[in-house]
Amino acid sequence: MNFIVADIGNTFIKICTVDEKTLKIKRTNLIRSDKKINFLKINKIFKKKIRKEVLFASVVPKKFFLLKKYLKNKFDLKATEIKSLNLKQLVKLDIKKPNQVGSDRISNAIGVLKNYSSDSIVIDFGTATTFDVVFKKKIYSGGLIAPGIDLSIKNLAESTALLPIFKIKKTKKIIGKNTIEALRSGFYEGYSGLIDRIIFKIYKHYKKNFKIILTGGYAYLFKKNLNYKVIVDKLLTIKGLVEIYRYNFL
Repeated sequence: MNFIVADIGNTFIKICTVDEKTLKIKRTNLIRSDKKINFLKINKIFKKKIRKEVLFASVVPKKFFLLKKYLKNKFDLKATEIKSLNLKQLVKLDIKKPNQVGSDRISNAIGVLKNYSSDSIVIDFGTATTFDVVFKKKIYSGGLIAPGIDLSIKNLAESTALLPIFKIKKTKKIIGKNTIEALRSGFYEGYSGLIDRIIFKIYKHYKKNFKIILTGGYAYLFKKNLNYKVIVDKLLTIKGLVEIYRYNFL
């Protein structure tokens, strides 16, 4: 039988169907979460025979509770958010206020611990760009939160009269010859510099090296423009959810 795990972000809901025996991800569906949820798509995903427990990592509580109620009433499924579970055997949150850590960041940490045998920095390109430090002794040590790329582009366009919304791309030349080129270069090189600088400062703070793992929408875009060797794992959050599901329900 299969089970379902889902990551509710500010922009998208990523829903994955997983084989309970192999723990392999069989299908991935993306549904926008910044607008009304498309329940026709939800119905197509959840109408198939699956385990009763559905696991969520959610940074949008209202969307989670809406889906929880819908799945219970429509399919008699039990939706659980990871922060309601005891995860202490999977990761220790070594920070001042553990309840403030986003579920996606916790899931990323558990995904790293399950799949990579080293101290790691996780960089997640979402609505915000987050940096998290995870030690292989099952310790989440904290991190940083920077503005997300798409959010920054949108805010800049909305706050200025003449600057448009644009799609960020890798730039070949540092100097733009028109507005779009200048914006793309500024954002691409600017964020590359931000990432490199933060990695450098983390190395300096802990006086050691880390494995660097990129995840989220822009991971591949920045992979080859950084001064550090990195790994791209677009399914890191989901891999963490799969491990949490295995530990709690299988």
